[in-house]
Amino acid sequence: MSVRWLGAVLAACLACLQCGSQTLVGPTPANPTPGTANPPPVDPVIPPPIGMTEVFVGAGDIGTCDANSEATARLLDSIGGTVFTLGDHAYPTGSEYEFQTCYEPTWGRHRSRTRPTPGNHDYEQRGASAYFNYFGANAGFGGTGYYSFELGPWLVLSLNSNASIPAQVTWLKNILGRSKSRCTLAYWHHPLYASGPSARVSMVRDLWDVLYDAGAEVVLGAHDHLYERFAPQDDEGRLDPERGIRQFVVGTGGAAFHASTHRMPNSELLLLAHGVLKLTLSADGYEWEFITVSGQGDAGSGRCH
Repeated sequence: MSVRWLGAVLAACLACLQCGSQTLVGPTPANPTPGTANPPPVDPVIPPPIGMTEVFVGAGDIGTCDANSEATARLLDSIGGTVFTLGDHAYPTGSEYEFQTCYEPTWGRHRSRTRPTPGNHDYEQRGASAYFNYFGANAGFGGTGYYSFELGPWLVLSLNSNASIPAQVTWLKNILGRSKSRCTLAYWHHPLYASGPSARVSMVRDLWDVLYDAGAEVVLGAHDHLYERFAPQDDEGRLDPERGIRQFVVGTGGAAFHASTHRMPNSELLLLAHGVLKLTLSADGYEWEFITVSGQGDAGSGRCH
């Protein structure tokens, strides 16, 4: 056996081992009958190599058929990773026509890598039919509008603030109870805390309570057309640097701005700027960067509990 031949065999074996170490990423189908005793477990994933990160980037309140949504879509063009959307994709009524004329030409070019959540304007169509038809399997299975998936070492939960909250609480507790992930992120349309006109949307408090008890790190919302970052808070809205959830409001995808009517406690920064929030998720923490079309942005980092 020649040394050259033996070297070639060893190189091929090493390549196979490297291929087998790639992280498996994908959505977990939502339980088609939320609230049942045995929902499907979270998809297991191979732990990523040390130092690997995942990018999660997006915004909400997007498709207005003007230059703003095209400008934020161009930001996505130069950022890799998975795209999230935080609802209200096509204004004003979330119709098939508006999805095709206002959303598809802009953010629609990233549809294959988008993991959405629906907003109240999407539900202007009965059952958010145009939304579910447009995103298909990427919007979850069973028509509930909520689902989970693994992104590297993170458990990610797309929830639906327009649907039954009690059913989601039952489903959410089961998913969190089965998950082995150290780090957790959840997102939905209506924020619990915001300094814009929506103020405090109490209907999602039960979701926040479950996430806080499970030690989640980050919650994303939109609905108010602005960017706002909050300090980590507990389930009563009190500062909690050790175990609190950091919330971002990112209603900055294209819709006209909402003026701030007040300033909520623990609000660290509020900006009126169109842009996208880029989260870089690692095995023990996250970095955030709010990238704007023009003007001031934001950046920082946090650690998993």
